[in-house]
Amino acid sequence: MATTERAMPKGLKPATELGPILVFFAAYYFGDLFVATGAIMITTLIALAVSYYYTRSLPMMPLVTAVVVMVFGGLTLYLNDETFIKMKPTIIYAIFSIILFAGLILGKSFVKVLFDNFWDLDDDGWKKLTIRLAAFFLLMAVANEIIWRSFSTELWVNIKVFGFTAATFLFFVAQVPMITRHMNQDKPDTDA
Repeated sequence: MATTERAMPKGLKPATELGPILVFFAAYYFGDLFVATGAIMITTLIALAVSYYYTRSLPMMPLVTAVVVMVFGGLTLYLNDETFIKMKPTIIYAIFSIILFAGLILGKSFVKVLFDNFWDLDDDGWKKLTIRLAAFFLLMAVANEIIWRSFSTELWVNIKVFGFTAATFLFFVAQVPMITRHMNQDKPDTDA
């Protein structure tokens, strides 16, 4: 029997993407970093399962994130050392940056693969977006390292949840003019 993709209810996709980080934040404030670590591990697996239930595939970025969450979260809990969960964003951002830069060296735009359903850009637009996103991820990795090593756990949690989320949103908003300039103008033929 062939498996088919199911229609995901409206609002569920953002919930699977933002839910784990919001649960992490709430668990930190009602418990501690170790409770939050366990909570994000569980909700990340639930989000992946829900996504798979509807799409019958596991998207690469959430899958890589889940693997890193499980490994570094597991080390945090097993060794009772919060260092590992604090390093998790650095590792994730660095992996994404390296993958994007490697793709450019190989002449491929992995950003195009991820966002082709959203935008129809020319090759130069995909290249620019890939370079910018790779540089952004690298900057976020460096920022995470500076913040968790220099400031309190509470400040790091707040910046991780709100600051990094806001930075990502602002990054994509800032890309709108470039994306607009590089949109392919060809309109598909539509038969009524």
